[in-house]
Amino acid sequence: MNDLSKGAAHWQGRVVPIAEAALPVTDWGVTHSDIAYDVVPVWKGGFFRLDDYVARFMASAAALRFDIGRDADGVKSALTEMVARSGLRDSYVAMVAARGRNPVPGSRDPRDCDNHFYAWCAPYVHIVKPEAALTGTSVWVAKRIRRIPEDSVDPTVKNYHWGDFTGGLFEAKDNGFETVLLLDHDGNVTEGPGFNVFAVFGDRVVTSGHGVLHGISRRTVLEMAEEAGLVPETRPLPLAEFLEADEVFLSSSGGGVIPVAQVDERHFSNGAAGPIALDFRRRYFDWIERPAHRTEITY
Repeated sequence: MNDLSKGAAHWQGRVVPIAEAALPVTDWGVTHSDIAYDVVPVWKGGFFRLDDYVARFMASAAALRFDIGRDADGVKSALTEMVARSGLRDSYVAMVAARGRNPVPGSRDPRDCDNHFYAWCAPYVHIVKPEAALTGTSVWVAKRIRRIPEDSVDPTVKNYHWGDFTGGLFEAKDNGFETVLLLDHDGNVTEGPGFNVFAVFGDRVVTSGHGVLHGISRRTVLEMAEEAGLVPETRPLPLAEFLEADEVFLSSSGGGVIPVAQVDERHFSNGAAGPIALDFRRRYFDWIERPAHRTEITY
């Protein structure tokens, strides 16, 4: 029997060990990074906000003109079967639409490609180690790299265009920081690799309204802010203003709410996780277990 405990894939209509799933070298998903995807967390045996994640995935696939041959219910069915077969109760679950191979020799017409769907799951991923999140992580603001303009690559469509993020991560790691935050070409804060960013000013919780993925975790934070009696704001956030915040934190499907203790040379909360960020981190893991937000998996 195949061991799926280290991860599984829904590949060509079958559930297989994750190591057995691979794209052909001529798939435009490889040669052009021509892919739409999304990631939904599984926590303690249930999907969190599955309908919201799948709806965004289907919208991304439609925006990039993929025909994956299945509707939202078909995607949810594939994800559920795959995770149930894997036995993973805490999991990082990806759904993917790829452009596929072009069967017409020499064609550069994307309409000729054979689009396809696949999915994979692995043990739950924290983009920042939990112990580092509790004390507050460190973020480098990229100096050489700027976020790809939103009129070039639409950031609200989750995609594999990570050239800017990867370049920024090299900058961050070379300077001894955990992760990186990118600015747009006007000097406003946007996002980082796998996360949205928030700044707290008194009773206001502010995040960028442009140049970013409208993350489901981001949406969850905005809703939690209202529940906590705070005022959520989505708007342009200049770097100079951002650095004057009382607190800063990240949101991600890979770890929920992640407090930030340092951005460049600026230390927040005396170099520790701030109280609002820690409260939101606790709230996130409460929300992820609320029945209203969960789709339980039968293993």
